[in-house]
Amino acid sequence: MHNHQNRKSAGETNFGGRAWLRALLAAGLALPLMFGPTLVASAPNRPGAQGHAAIGSAAVDDARQLAADREPGTWMSAGRTYDEQRYSPLTVIDKANVKQLGLAWYGDIDTERGQEATPVVVDGVLYVTSAWSMVKAFDARTGRKLWEYDPKVDRATGQIACCDVVNRGVAAWKGRIYLGALDGRLIALDGRTGKVDWSVQTTDPKQPYTITQVPRVVKGMVIIGNAGAEYTCRGYVSAYDAATGKLRWRFYTVPAAPGDPTNTPLLDKAARTWSGEFWKFGGGATAWDTILYDPKTDLIYFGTGNGLSWSREIRSPGGGDNLFVSSIIAVKAETGRYVWHFQEVPGDQWDYDNTNPMMTADLKIGGKPRHVLMQAPKTGFFYVWDAATGKLLSAARFAPANWASKIDLKTGRPVENPGARYTAAKAVIVYPAPLGAHNWHPMSFSPRTGLVYIPVTENSTGFAGVKPDGFKTNSRTYNTGTVSFSDEITRLYAQPGAPARGNIRSYLQAWNPVTGREAWRVPDKDYGASGTMVTASDIVFSGNWSGEFTALDARTGQRLWAGPTQATVVAAPSTYTIAGEQYVAILVGARGLPPGQARTSAVSANNSRILVFKLGGQAQLPSAAVKAAGATSHTLNPPLMSGTNEQVIDGQAIYGRYCSGCHGAGGVAEKTIPDLRYSTTLHSLADWNAIVLGGARADKGMVSFKSILADGEAEAILHYIVSQANKDKATEEAAAKTGR
Repeated sequence: MHNHQNRKSAGETNFGGRAWLRALLAAGLALPLMFGPTLVASAPNRPGAQGHAAIGSAAVDDARQLAADREPGTWMSAGRTYDEQRYSPLTVIDKANVKQLGLAWYGDIDTERGQEATPVVVDGVLYVTSAWSMVKAFDARTGRKLWEYDPKVDRATGQIACCDVVNRGVAAWKGRIYLGALDGRLIALDGRTGKVDWSVQTTDPKQPYTITQVPRVVKGMVIIGNAGAEYTCRGYVSAYDAATGKLRWRFYTVPAAPGDPTNTPLLDKAARTWSGEFWKFGGGATAWDTILYDPKTDLIYFGTGNGLSWSREIRSPGGGDNLFVSSIIAVKAETGRYVWHFQEVPGDQWDYDNTNPMMTADLKIGGKPRHVLMQAPKTGFFYVWDAATGKLLSAARFAPANWASKIDLKTGRPVENPGARYTAAKAVIVYPAPLGAHNWHPMSFSPRTGLVYIPVTENSTGFAGVKPDGFKTNSRTYNTGTVSFSDEITRLYAQPGAPARGNIRSYLQAWNPVTGREAWRVPDKDYGASGTMVTASDIVFSGNWSGEFTALDARTGQRLWAGPTQATVVAAPSTYTIAGEQYVAILVGARGLPPGQARTSAVSANNSRILVFKLGGQAQLPSAAVKAAGATSHTLNPPLMSGTNEQVIDGQAIYGRYCSGCHGAGGVAEKTIPDLRYSTTLHSLADWNAIVLGGARADKGMVSFKSILADGEAEAILHYIVSQANKDKATEEAAAKTGR
């Protein structure tokens, strides 16, 4: 088990005192990296045994993962260790020499959507996933591509990917690399060649399920969840045999219809916290991101997301807590048997998912050592629980929030603002907004400083429900049952004291989980969250949306170094050593490009790349701008408005339901997906319909909406976007005249 009190001293951390690791690293210099075994083929699949496993063998097992601190130069899983602290004991790069960091190598990523994976580095190979669930394996020292795997996900799946076609990484285990593909497949790849060993469909392909999370391998089982709670899905977590792909157990997160054979006695009890025929909508509560295993308690923890619909007035018209929506659930690792749960947001109707990163740690609370589970969720309150029992120890506010004033430590329930719940007859302004104070972006914890490093965003939104009797589900579009743009919401934002609308600010926050207070924060120049990692040199590494990869003093927040990325960064880094040199790896590329940054990649519009840094690195990113054929203009040049007021109003509502999830709220794109206001197709209804209805860009993920949109609705969306583009053009021209 992990014992953070017994970490190696700074002088030992480079190799952990392990002769076998020094020998392996030396062999890595003397022998070329190959797909096949270069050492004794019969060597056991764990380090330290007679004849260490070959380069590229992905030889991770329970013993090796549990002893991860004995080989600190390896990053064997997305969070490095089972506790998911994303803390590295390495000290080769320190505060005195960090300014010498330079690019060691980079690899172009041939997809241009969000890149969210943490690189896994084991047995000399760096494994990383990209958008569309593709996997690439690189020689971790030189950057030479060893193999790549494309699961060939049907691009139509992008239509049901709530928040982009991303993937957050792989798991390594006994020679295999495990991938959760966007279309619901769990795939086991040979770690040396990338060839498929086995593949299972973990979801019903007839339902709009997706997978973007990192699989976790625990005791020879691959644990995986899914997403789809904005569509028509019911959440669950599954365990598959890592060797064969056979289903071992499954835990459903919400009840099904009465009498359904998947309803356990636990779910029958949970059904009492719902009302109406909620199962007709699906239920939601998907476990779409973090899954954590704790060897000390032998428990698996996972969080669940929103109910379906977001509006409780629709899904459960009589009210109720709606278990296990927006909850943390602990189950026994080998059986999936329920142990405890904690519902952070009873009856959630603000999309306050609890799927955000969790970690375990040993803290001294009230003068006593406690083994705890921690989370900084969307809600703005930082939770600390006893990891074994789920007893709430603290829940201090780490970011602005108006939906609740505090968390009652006796009951564990939020003390809600009486005016925070919306209905079809009542609109409200709520913060944090659905993207939260802290979303999926990895946080990190240093046992040296006792601080958690959290990427925080501040934002607000308007909410109103749709009329329940007019609510109908569609398995290919959002079914939130809410409205975020209306005259009433606009009036609320115009009132004195109202918060700013939408994105407000973001920053990297150092949080003390014992005192429940912020230690320091570093504001972001450009709004956006990026994952973090911290090392034993007291350095926090994180990217940003300004096109930088930065190193900060973990105790003060002082900037120590920054290197260019030419891309926005949302993923978290990892670090490893080869032959005594420490490398830091980060996958870059997300929504659009940083301000003033030109495209420099021929294969990715948002400059998606894997970047690897080391002391004295001399590699250089391309500097010449690249323009792809058919690229949209960056100058607003819309046609004159020709649609009627009714078409524009209708188009706004239709766009909000079907298009905003990808192309941005209010017609303003925030992702790599094109900003429609700049599209040249606005000048031609035929060209517009060829894409929206005809599927002319299906290969890019923009599939046909012909079966979804009614007659005239595609044209109404066009007129709405034209209207928005003309308004924004007029604003730009007015600003230019006044010099503002």
